[in-house]
Amino acid sequence: MGTRTEDETGTGTGTGAETERDETAVDVTEADDVTEAESEAKAESEAEAEADSEAEAGKAVPGAGENPSGVGQGAAAVVSAALGLVSLTGSWLGTVAAARETLVGQLEVAADAGVATQVKEMYGDAWNTSAVWSGLFALTALIVGAAVLARPAFGTPARAAQAPWIKSVAWAGVVLGVIGLLLAVLKYTGVLLGLPATG
Repeated sequence: MGTRTEDETGTGTGTGAETERDETAVDVTEADDVTEAESEAKAESEAEAEADSEAEAGKAVPGAGENPSGVGQGAAAVVSAALGLVSLTGSWLGTVAAARETLVGQLEVAADAGVATQVKEMYGDAWNTSAVWSGLFALTALIVGAAVLARPAFGTPARAAQAPWIKSVAWAGVVLGVIGLLLAVLKYTGVLLGLPATG
């Protein structure tokens, strides 16, 4: 009976110790799960807070977070250069206007008018009209090119950066506009390729 009691006592003691170890292991596992859940929740809350702060910063600064492409400025620069080139080579509008002035001069000049009058009415006015149209194209090219170059100074800081090629093309438009305007003035005043002397 004593031996049996000892066996029962030993067995009972061993079972209790194993039960305590199992409960401790369960407690540690549950604690680890709770710690991981808290860490994940904390990381999510920090990410949400950071996203909210970035959104507020984007609202506070207009244009922040935007990537300016400069498409409009580039197109305007190209238009400026094209108008400057047209002012030097001539335009369809200038040609038509000059031809119209020639026709009007032929209709208005008298048959017995002098040579100087005929030259002025039929060719001089047409030449001046062509110069005026060239000057208008040159002036437009100059204004558009200057506006493109000055645009970053009047924009938001995020859009202040301007691509180098846009500046180059805009400067080309400005230079062509200045040259075209100068040539138009010289043509209109007769300094450049004026009408031939008739007397």
